[in-house]
Amino acid sequence: MVLGLPLNILYMAARILLVNPPIYDFAAYDFWLKPYGLLSVAGYLRGRADFLLFDYLDRLHPFCDGQNGLASDKWGRGRFYEEKAPHPESLKQIPRYFRRFGLPRGIFQDFLAQDKSCDFVFINTVMTYWYPGVREVIEDVRRFWPGAKIVLGGNYVTLCRSHAEKIGADFLVEGQSLSGLWEYVGLEPDLNQPALWELYPRLAVGALKLSDGCPFRCTYCSVPKVYEGFKPRSLARCLSELELMVERGVSDIAFYDDALLFDAKNVLIPFLDEVIQREIKVNFHSPNAINARFVTKEIAGLMLRAGFKCFYLGFESGSRKWQEKTGAKVFSDELAEAVKHLKRAGAEPKNIAAYQIFGHPDGDIQQLEESMRFVNRLGIRGMLADFSPIPGTPDGERCGKWVDMAEPLFHNKTAFPIILLGFDETNRIKDLQRHLNLSIAVD
Repeated sequence: MVLGLPLNILYMAARILLVNPPIYDFAAYDFWLKPYGLLSVAGYLRGRADFLLFDYLDRLHPFCDGQNGLASDKWGRGRFYEEKAPHPESLKQIPRYFRRFGLPRGIFQDFLAQDKSCDFVFINTVMTYWYPGVREVIEDVRRFWPGAKIVLGGNYVTLCRSHAEKIGADFLVEGQSLSGLWEYVGLEPDLNQPALWELYPRLAVGALKLSDGCPFRCTYCSVPKVYEGFKPRSLARCLSELELMVERGVSDIAFYDDALLFDAKNVLIPFLDEVIQREIKVNFHSPNAINARFVTKEIAGLMLRAGFKCFYLGFESGSRKWQEKTGAKVFSDELAEAVKHLKRAGAEPKNIAAYQIFGHPDGDIQQLEESMRFVNRLGIRGMLADFSPIPGTPDGERCGKWVDMAEPLFHNKTAFPIILLGFDETNRIKDLQRHLNLSIAVD
């Protein structure tokens, strides 16, 4: 039972296939990556449609069993199956291998050939520059299920609407408003239902959001373009979703919130109190970065008691001038204070990391190398977050000076720093980060 709704409903009004596409990129890693938006939309229609799922990035798929190098680490992360792919013409100048990450295309084609056509195919993608994987899926669906209606959503549609209109989908879901989708598929949603995690036959890693949006408006971030402000989710629904994942065998859960610690008194703290009271045993992680400004002694202690293991802090730069220009999200003294609280609460330094943006157009005032050394002196790992120029953001729009922003492939976070700084300088900075991290043991 999920919020009073039995899972074995026999009659369904429609048949819907969910597809998480393969990734075409220079690099990709399963950093607790799940199609959470896609599963959440499907969850709203639980019991109202018959669902199938094909997740190209599911590393527990039978094909991945026995594949060398695809085993998960202790927290559920790992490599995707990959194949070399031709360089897109627009990225020919990038001297790195281009690859296709995810299950082989033939597995999906066999799946389509062997199963009867669905009424709808829902596809979702996060990065704008991952659209080649979406195009591949649409081509195969058109070939094998020509009568199926294809629905495409995600940040690609929201940020690059005019480009997405040409990719071949029948209906586009832009932003977070789903009213048009319900009308298109002719189904009435139940917005209290959790994501449809039961579609996975095997599940070890899950994702969760306690809120949508962010109160900050950082000039490099897409969140203000995708969400209208900050909005907490229902505590009951979040707890129901957590318990559903645990029942399915999940041991590691990543929070996908963009502002996990904001308004913690009314959002995170009540949730973690319930986790502790119900004695739910699971490992929590924060790959989307938590704001160091809000890490107090009390919150750090509560997070550790509730099961948090890996902490990723948004730092971006130690330059106060750069921070003030881009959003003033967090300053160096606030990061140092947060690290102190986390360590005293019992967090292992090797499991604390601070993100710093690399390849930003204002790199001249960012003081990146000094920031990297500052993070290292705190005794935690530094992680370079390669800058992706996002259309519609103040910083992204400035990047038209270097790349064609109308072509989403130029938003690629591996490509842009190389285009801006050059291959040798990019490698020098990344080698420096690796050297600094050698003193910090990593699980």
